[in-house]
Amino acid sequence: MKTIGIFLKEARVKKRFSQEKIANETKIKKEFIISIEKENWETLPEYPVVIGFVKKISKYLKLDERQAVAFLRRDYPPRVLPVNPKPDVAKKFMWSPKLTFIVGIVMIAVTVLGYLAFQYSNFVSPPRLIVDEPREEQVVKQNILVVSGKTDQDATMKINNQPTLVEEDGSYKAEIEIFEGTEEIVVRAVSRSGKETVVRRKIYPELEQ
Repeated sequence: MKTIGIFLKEARVKKRFSQEKIANETKIKKEFIISIEKENWETLPEYPVVIGFVKKISKYLKLDERQAVAFLRRDYPPRVLPVNPKPDVAKKFMWSPKLTFIVGIVMIAVTVLGYLAFQYSNFVSPPRLIVDEPREEQVVKQNILVVSGKTDQDATMKINNQPTLVEEDGSYKAEIEIFEGTEEIVVRAVSRSGKETVVRRKIYPELEQ
């Protein structure tokens, strides 16, 4: 079967032209002419350039250019392009509406779970309790003592077993009757879960007669 290499070589030999002569006349490198005749495609430039070489050589040898190009198209092997299993495009981060939706759902879930964890922690933890008055080892000269401070707003308060009202901001204030035998003030705060915080303040009653 006649190939493009044989087609061009037979025509050149028939006219008794050397490869060097064709190279000088067509301005195509001799090495390229040799490669075309031997069909060493790996040593030649890209396919469009090779078509140009074949047309030029065919014209110089007075051959049918269309027939030469037809031979070339049939004989020229297809180029196998390397496949990159991990193209660079895949590595480029792109923000998408789907990602926005997922991030939004995650943020909402984290917020809700955080709020529930906070509420649960508050529910199972003992209430905070601050006693501003009386001070430790305070001398009491009157039979009415004001006890005040702050706790959790949902806590239940008792001062020396006397129920005490807690304001919306968690503050409390109560007047406790003191006797000569009263030695301490016991302030007790109980959370909704039943957890308890107790503060005891020792006092010294010196009641005026």
